Amino acid sequence: MNKSDFFHKIVAFTNSVHQVTHEFAKNVKSDAITPVQYSILEYLAVSQPVTLSQISDCQHMSMPNTSRELKKLSEKHLCEKFEVAEDRRKQYIRLSKAGETMMNEAFKSIEGRFLQRLEGVSEKELEEIEHALDILHSKLFYSGTSS
Repeated sequence: MNKSDFFHKIVAFTNSVHQVTHEFAKNVKSDAITPVQYSILEYLAVSQPVTLSQISDCQHMSMPNTSRELKKLSEKHLCEKFEVAEDRRKQYIRLSKAGETMMNEAFKSIEGRFLQRLEGVSEKELEEIEHALDILHSKLFYSGTSS
């Protein structure tokens, strides 16, 4: 296979993933938070606990902007900072109980839309999709070292 053609397929695939993700998540966030804050909460929900710099890097935000948004989320009691006993200089961020509740409700709505999209997909096709996702995750989208 031509690696340049393969690369373009991956670009098209990741773009489709972003579009579908946007469709799934449309109108699921609370009016009490901004889209940026929702994105941070979604990242926390699947990656917690994380550091400020991890959030900043993943969300493509400056550290001061990330810190400001986390302060707002903390004031809304949706996330919390905590220290690890081994290294008290390092602070981690996680969802609070209220944040977990909010994100569980959002994910429940997203799951419903996801399941609708899978209507008509056979059990064999689901297994093939799962296998393809496992390969993509382990070979392409693994969370190893970033450059």
